[in-house]
Amino acid sequence: MNDSVANKGDKVSMDYEGTREDGTIYDSSKHHDNPLQFVVGSGQVISGFDKAVTGMKIGDEKKFTLQPAEAYGNRNPKFTQKMPRTELPPKPEPKVGMKLIVSASDGTSRRAVISEVNADHIVIDLNHPLAGKALTFAIKLVKISH
Repeated sequence: MNDSVANKGDKVSMDYEGTREDGTIYDSSKHHDNPLQFVVGSGQVISGFDKAVTGMKIGDEKKFTLQPAEAYGNRNPKFTQKMPRTELPPKPEPKVGMKLIVSASDGTSRRAVISEVNADHIVIDLNHPLAGKALTFAIKLVKISH
């Protein structure tokens, strides 16, 4: 077995399973055709995941829990906005939990979720769906490319 360890700048391949605090799986490499690949320390994955992989050897397995600051951050109330219903298309009828793509003034698009609906406006939430949540990962390092 290769004794090299994953360091900043190495491309790694990982099998992983991510669970919420209640134990429900929200993502897994089993749901994708290939293991997760990223460059350690490049910011391609959440910071706590990067830290956990650093120093692992091929075949190593690890289970760890990340607090929101090391995962998708805390929920930011500034990322919720009221929108008049007149700015929405007439169909479909907006419902709490419905997902939207919102265009920003700089031309970028962001995902939003409707968090409140009433007669004259809706409230959209632009926070990442996993913001404010502690997440647990079970990971296995399957490949390192230096």
